[in-house]
Amino acid sequence: MLTRRMQRILRELMGARAPVTGKYLADVNRVTVRTIRKDIKHLDELLSQHGARVESLMGKGYQLVIRDEHRFLQFLQSRFGKADPRVPLTPEERVTHIIRRLLLNDGYLKLEDLADEIYVSKSTIQNDLKLVKQRLGAYDIRLISRPHYGLRVSGREMKLRFCMADTLFSNSDRWHLSSDPPLLPLPREELKRIRRIILKHIQEHRITISDISFHNLLMHIAIACRRIRSGHRVKLYPADMKEIASQREYEVAGRIVNDVEEAFGISFPREETAYIAMHLLGTKMRISSVEQMVDEEILHLVHAALDKIEAELEIDLKQDRELIMDLGLHLKPAIHRYKFGMNIRNPMLEDIKKNYPLAFEAGVVAGMAIEEATGVRINEDEVGYLALHLGVAIERKKSNTAPKRCLIVCASGLGTARLIYYKIKNRFGNRLRVVGTTEYYNLHRWDLGSIDFIISSIPISDPLPVPVVEVNAVIGNPDLARIESHILERKMPAVQYLRKDLLFLGRRFSSRDEVLAFMHERLRDQGLVDPDFLEGMHDREQVAPTAYGNLVAVPHPITPRSDQTFLAVCTLEKPVIWGSRPVQLVCVLSVKRESQEDLQSLYELLGKIIESPALVQSLLKAKSYEAFIDVLEKA
Repeated sequence: MLTRRMQRILRELMGARAPVTGKYLADVNRVTVRTIRKDIKHLDELLSQHGARVESLMGKGYQLVIRDEHRFLQFLQSRFGKADPRVPLTPEERVTHIIRRLLLNDGYLKLEDLADEIYVSKSTIQNDLKLVKQRLGAYDIRLISRPHYGLRVSGREMKLRFCMADTLFSNSDRWHLSSDPPLLPLPREELKRIRRIILKHIQEHRITISDISFHNLLMHIAIACRRIRSGHRVKLYPADMKEIASQREYEVAGRIVNDVEEAFGISFPREETAYIAMHLLGTKMRISSVEQMVDEEILHLVHAALDKIEAELEIDLKQDRELIMDLGLHLKPAIHRYKFGMNIRNPMLEDIKKNYPLAFEAGVVAGMAIEEATGVRINEDEVGYLALHLGVAIERKKSNTAPKRCLIVCASGLGTARLIYYKIKNRFGNRLRVVGTTEYYNLHRWDLGSIDFIISSIPISDPLPVPVVEVNAVIGNPDLARIESHILERKMPAVQYLRKDLLFLGRRFSSRDEVLAFMHERLRDQGLVDPDFLEGMHDREQVAPTAYGNLVAVPHPITPRSDQTFLAVCTLEKPVIWGSRPVQLVCVLSVKRESQEDLQSLYELLGKIIESPALVQSLLKAKSYEAFIDVLEKA
């Protein structure tokens, strides 16, 4: 049996972001700690049959653990008499739910009603409001509180709509297929009708847009319908209105609006039509020639971005014409989004950050270049889209790399040289081109300027302008491994960037800022970084958090601020929240000023760590520098 006191305890546990002490539960219920222990025991026995448990954490208190969300929701519905299966179960989900309810409510919303519908206490809702205010503040939206009435939101109409688009539909791209869609601005049948109208007109006018852009356009029209019905309309400056009305997209938007007005019996003012035209301007990929799509201003932005990527990351992509065209086609509609402050969500963002960290970093640098040229700050979602194009180019550059050229030096005669030659050809194929074989005494006749390295079966002590790989006359696997290291250009193994005095294991911190301050202090003690290195790392975190998933963060300054390249690593006893992600392995990366090093192996190592949960767990268990390095070398 679920008593009223046990219900209150369950509400407190559901609303908590951390373990709740027995004393706190006793105080709020006005009973003894002993009574709470008995209630917890009965509650745990009951919940264990319905997909959840109450765990007791030594010295910390009690914590609700949900093992089967479906069964637990069924239990809540049966005990609390609710029918909505979309109850938020985590603090993060709860904050999103509160924002959705506030945005879709035309009047005031009482805290008591919010608390009742999501099975938490009023005090829990009050604690959640801190984060709610922070989220809304990003859109310049205020939370208005009125005694005895409750809460409502207030802000510019366009900002409210952008917030609704971001918050209401971030996970609802398949609303038309879901049997249990999230909160929507209109009934599902009305959304389907709008969908058909948009399809009709973009097909008639031969406008091709991505699925994501189509979904964004649909949702923005749906929001416009809802807001117009409630008496809310957008306002545009006359200059903006004139510019948009002159575009062909305004004509298409007008045709869409006519059909929507007829279908729903509402009237769209000219500003609303222009608002829809803005979305067509911001998403179009018209079927036409590249030359017509990419103008000189956009090409200038692309080249500025690629120049900055080369300067900051030592990645030269400026000769990749396919990339230049892809970025140009992407940036042309993006400029319209920036100009009118329009939002665009990137549902692939987390996967891009986790699986392509180097490409994402290149996207951050490109975004900085665009910001410098246009004065518009590029958000994390847009950085993710830039990273997609850059990631393709980086992979293309790898596959198109010309084969390395080598010269074989052998003192044992032509037969031995031929054995080495065929062994190499069999192992490396098109990755390595043998330009010839020679005796040592004839080596001076060769132009070594066109050679990447020499393979020699004899020691060569004379200084040469290219590396020498010494092998046995009868070449074996260790010899082949040494040759491969030169083909891959790993002149310095990635683990050598991590010194023993830059590894800090099993430390205890409570926040990201504490970790960064500690790492900065240790690096300054070693004389490795400038005094403003910490500020540089914080500046980079402001652009986009460097937590890439899998408990890993790679903080670093936006611009190089040290005289040598190094990696400093700190593992934590318990994760800290980094942006919105838990992090337990922190890899501070610093690249020296005006570096000419090939850091591909270092970036590959970091990518491997970010991608592999098993590798991260092994690194977190390491108790010494030697054990840590051993795990990396075996990765």
